[in-house]
Amino acid sequence: MTHIVREVDRPGSKVNKKEVVEAVTIVETPPMVIVGIVGYVETPRGLRTFKTVFAEHISDECKRRFYKNWHKSKKKAFTKYCKKWQDDDGKKQLEKDFNSMKKYCQVIRVIAHTQMRLLPLRQKKAHLMEIQVNGGTVAEKLDWARERLEQQVPVSQVFGQDEMIDVIGVTKGKGYKGVTSRWHTKKLPRKTHRGLRKVACIGAWHPARVAFSVARAGQKGYHHRTEINKKIYKIGQGYLIKDGKLIKNNASTDYDLSDKSINPLGGFVHYGEVTNDFVMLKGCVVGTKKRVLTLRKSLLVQTKRRALEKIDLKFIDTTSKFGHGRFQTMEEKKAFMGPLKKDRIAKEEGA
Repeated sequence: MTHIVREVDRPGSKVNKKEVVEAVTIVETPPMVIVGIVGYVETPRGLRTFKTVFAEHISDECKRRFYKNWHKSKKKAFTKYCKKWQDDDGKKQLEKDFNSMKKYCQVIRVIAHTQMRLLPLRQKKAHLMEIQVNGGTVAEKLDWARERLEQQVPVSQVFGQDEMIDVIGVTKGKGYKGVTSRWHTKKLPRKTHRGLRKVACIGAWHPARVAFSVARAGQKGYHHRTEINKKIYKIGQGYLIKDGKLIKNNASTDYDLSDKSINPLGGFVHYGEVTNDFVMLKGCVVGTKKRVLTLRKSLLVQTKRRALEKIDLKFIDTTSKFGHGRFQTMEEKKAFMGPLKKDRIAKEEGA
């Protein structure tokens, strides 16, 4: 997390045309790779998968998801399937599958996986998910998905600036907790026998069971949650090479022209450096650092002024998040502090 300064655009409000400081979360979003297409048919009992077609080339990080132990396995996943794309009989079968999907399916979804090698994480196994394709006829959806097999889909093609989205994730785990912490029940008086961080009455004698609605001790945290209406303040571009130079300037604004990246001095605590595309969301999100999040289009029709407000960022803070940061960039720190002992030693060793 970090914070930003922006100018409020809310006519009639007391803070209109004034600057406010707000907390934001940076979510690193490397492009996802489309590796499959699934067609669904509507039945009286709901949707049912009709056909699944996978791409010819699937990366090892995606294949790892299909194994419990990649190291001990023979790593043969999809070796027979990919031959369909090479011989004539296989190509005919694939064309037949695509045509039958166009004829019978009502819903088309693509199978996409994350690119773990682009992230500063230990995990090598990619996350797989189905993403529904909306808009147009079934044939158009299928053609769109087929064109993008093995292609990367950046976050900027899915979400837009100032959009309201939903964030799905797993909360921080707190372990086994009592009722006071878990359900925020009132503590009993000091002189209570056998403990006071308890529920005094857990129900009547009969029915001779404890109702589900009575607060009890148990697991707190590590729960699956969906948080709706998170506003996108910025969709930033990752590091890129232009004319042989590495461009890191993705945190400057029209008001703050200093050449700086979104990464604070020393990197994000317990995460590292964000080098790929990122989404800046207002406020916080569920879970710990490094934990995977699912970003979803809002299911609601946004009508409120706060939801439709255009965001005008003036400043993004990049001071160190480990202690009391003072400097926005390394150059600013060097200009203020002067040459340090470690710089002198490095210079002598280099010479």
